[in-house]
Amino acid sequence: MRRWQIALGVAILLLAVGVGAGLWWYKTHTVVREIRGSPTVQFQPNLPPVVPRPKKQVLAVPWPTYGYSVQRDHVSPFAHRPPYRTLWKLRTGYYIEYPPTVGYGRVFVTQIEGKFFAVDPRTGRVVWRKDFPFCSSSSPTLADGLVLQTSVPACGKVSRSLPGQVIAMRASDGKVVWRLSIASESTPAIVGKVAYIGGWDGRVYALDVRTGKTLWSTQTDGEIDSSPAYAGGLLFVGNNAGSVYALAAKSGRVRWIGHSFSSLFHPREYFYATPAVAYGRVYAPNTDGTVYAFGATTGDLLWARHVGTYVYTAPAIWEKKVYVGTYDGFFYALDAATGDVRWVYDAPASIHGAPTVMDGLVYFSTCGTCGQHGVRHSKLGPRGTYALDANTGKLVWSFPDGHYSPITADEQRVYLAGNTVLYGLAPRSGKR
Repeated sequence: MRRWQIALGVAILLLAVGVGAGLWWYKTHTVVREIRGSPTVQFQPNLPPVVPRPKKQVLAVPWPTYGYSVQRDHVSPFAHRPPYRTLWKLRTGYYIEYPPTVGYGRVFVTQIEGKFFAVDPRTGRVVWRKDFPFCSSSSPTLADGLVLQTSVPACGKVSRSLPGQVIAMRASDGKVVWRLSIASESTPAIVGKVAYIGGWDGRVYALDVRTGKTLWSTQTDGEIDSSPAYAGGLLFVGNNAGSVYALAAKSGRVRWIGHSFSSLFHPREYFYATPAVAYGRVYAPNTDGTVYAFGATTGDLLWARHVGTYVYTAPAIWEKKVYVGTYDGFFYALDAATGDVRWVYDAPASIHGAPTVMDGLVYFSTCGTCGQHGVRHSKLGPRGTYALDANTGKLVWSFPDGHYSPITADEQRVYLAGNTVLYGLAPRSGKR
């Protein structure tokens, strides 16, 4: 056999191997992995998602934390419906990434550059203000007459070894009670007298609310950008290694670890979004575009539903449905038992922040430019805030400002986080 014939044969063989490897790579990177859930296995439909708070507590602190409850269900106990009239506007000077909290006669909100505001809910007048040299990417949390705020050293790409700040201030006048040098994007989950947060260092911390003393800390396998959720004596938190941890709230002991999907050449992506706990399950969206449902006590992966290119929104849980938005501009209602799609709404732009359900409507905001530098598709378009019928997905109301997270509320008013402006709204009818 001549040399050129041998060379040709080798070339054809190498080409075949290359084509085969390319097809295998394409399949492993494009095939969507999904698991359909069971309506009977580790699903407790009659278990209330949230333990109701006493009315006295609700009156004193109407909206204490991100997602309203420590289960992070993002459901309002107040019954306001649009159309709304604008009572006041507070210009914060920069992006508002996380929604405000409400309590002790104040609305508390922070913008990303570290400016913190305590606002009169009736007038929008600033009662007191703090300017911190840190980046604030979380909501304040209220307890024991204090307001707790976490922060990281700076916005953007900075060294993860630099210290941030966890600070406790008196809600009445902003006086600092204690502070710790922990870089954290977590909104604290406060249970009793203990505040739980995650850190850039990958640790989950349990802190004494009154003193800031660290009661315990547990190391996870990746940076934590989300917030802990709590139910039944367990904490649930996701991290950037694609892991979801269940920890004993009293000791920090690891009960189970769940994971997002991965392949040989495709590592696990972030559980950036804060999980929510309901019906005996933990619902955890991942930036790989998939929503995962784990058994709260077992860690078993019960279902996984791929919904878009990226999912950064924390889920809202209401009436056995899970609500999330995607960077390619879709807003989904999923069946909490099976993960099946109940309905989907085609939004005008990417969706980053968590939705809120109130009085049968689900509110979300479009980011406009989120994901524009990603490797997968993101939908660019106008910023705004939208309210859909939570059962059907039909558009009911829209507002010409928004960016990350939409609304919180108390008995009299609705507070909408726009791009850089906080709005105090009230129903036009005047009815509560």
